[in-house]
Amino acid sequence: MIGKITDEQLVTVLRPFVRATRPVLDGLRESDPFGLRARVTPGASGELDAEPEERTLAGKILDALASVQVPGTAAWARMDVDARAHWWVYRLGRFTTLIAAVPGLGGALARTLPVSDTVGAAGGGLLLVAVAGEHGVRDEDRLVELLAAVLFQRELSTAGRDLTAEEDAAADARAAELTGELAGRGTRATLKRVGGAVWRLGRALWSVEDELDKRPGGRFYHQWLGMLPVVGVVGKYLGEWSGLKRAARQARTWLERKGLAAAQRR
Repeated sequence: MIGKITDEQLVTVLRPFVRATRPVLDGLRESDPFGLRARVTPGASGELDAEPEERTLAGKILDALASVQVPGTAAWARMDVDARAHWWVYRLGRFTTLIAAVPGLGGALARTLPVSDTVGAAGGGLLLVAVAGEHGVRDEDRLVELLAAVLFQRELSTAGRDLTAEEDAAADARAAELTGELAGRGTRATLKRVGGAVWRLGRALWSVEDELDKRPGGRFYHQWLGMLPVVGVVGKYLGEWSGLKRAARQARTWLERKGLAAAQRR
């Protein structure tokens, strides 16, 4: 994008992004995200368009996702807000690694956009919405402000910016484009559909790529590892996980500063 993006333009990008995160986060709250685990194991129907080794990797990651406590369990009820935020870091870290590990899920987007940056951007945005939700913050305007602050280092206020009916409809239409078939009632979630939604979410943020460099990233040694042959992919995803942890901490700080953290709302 040429020139500095305005606050209004950033809000126009982030509002439909926030709306589109809901079906993805809802699916990730399940022990078997979107019911995908059975579909990538040996003998599955072959809905995942991937090489055998990619299918094996996907199965291993989905096994890991299914092995932890999830919302609605007794163990989850005993967790405090910080522990739940930590859960989301690893949940989304594993999930975005799965999406990035199977390039075919991104379709044409995977051939034109950098994998780790695009999927990492989507993961960061999803994490911020999830962490805010654990603090009881679900208001769309507050979430837009949170994403702007953490991902783009922009302090903006949506106060007094009431949406017109046309703007609201446009945001809904854009959110529907991002989620694709994933949000349709009765639509069977496949890894390809879920992966496509994550890629589109990443592309939405990538549309403001000049600003995206400000999002929390990995340490310098993760970037260094990312440039090495063979181990490069490990470095990139260690870096993304490190970035997710930093984003979660920054989200907590922002929520506390705004008086929106769970402990401050009691």
